[in-house]
Amino acid sequence: MQLTIRHETRYTYSLPLAYTIQQLHLTPRIEPQQHVLSWQLSAPGHLHAYTDAYGNLSHMMTMETPHQTLSIVATGVVETTAPERGRVPSGDTQSPLIFTVPTRLTAATPGIQELAASCLPDGQAMTRDLMSLAEHIFGAVRYQSGATAVSTTASDALALGQGVCQDHAHLFLACCHAHGIPARYVSGYIDPGNTGHAASHAWVDAWADDKGYAGWVSIDVTHARLMSDAYCRLAIGRDYDGAAPVRGVRRGGGTESLSVDVQIVPQ
Repeated sequence: MQLTIRHETRYTYSLPLAYTIQQLHLTPRIEPQQHVLSWQLSAPGHLHAYTDAYGNLSHMMTMETPHQTLSIVATGVVETTAPERGRVPSGDTQSPLIFTVPTRLTAATPGIQELAASCLPDGQAMTRDLMSLAEHIFGAVRYQSGATAVSTTASDALALGQGVCQDHAHLFLACCHAHGIPARYVSGYIDPGNTGHAASHAWVDAWADDKGYAGWVSIDVTHARLMSDAYCRLAIGRDYDGAAPVRGVRRGGGTESLSVDVQIVPQ
């Protein structure tokens, strides 16, 4: 499948800013199941390209002249293929055990430990166990746009009983980490079809120990299904904070207004 993608992030401020710095994960990862046919990143100020510790193609954007608006646009075409049974080949040099460490957003509480125990064995899990967990989360936390924020923790989303894709991903990670199973956050895009969900998406990779296979399996917790060719992967990390498409700080600016427009056209 070919996905034509346009992603615009626009900030507007009530007062001029003196300085902005943004970490951008807006370039698709180099992976066997996706091939970038064309890609362009447009942003003001200075862009410094680098590859981060997780192999994400990243940029650091800095703007040191006064400004009151800021627009970042990523556009391109990515050719994707569906990984067999959701299995994502790993070219990582890092141990998967680095993705067993809880973060502020994925810390396990008694409620999370109870949910994890209902689906997962200790130490390792088969794909069917991981899918069972995704289905339980899908039932426990109803998709509701605007119900949570990027700072919402997994335990808060579980208590609330509603959230969005990043909350589903964080809750899945928290459950896996509670049982010592490697799992990592994935940010990217999805052809939403007729689901009504946002085209900017988040899901997970979890370490599966199946017969004849031990490695990453990519799972869309929000839809309780394996990753297909409808997905484009931007970045991986321990949680949203490490893999967010756009994340930064500013000096000045007063009140901030943010608008995000993502368009995905499949061919």
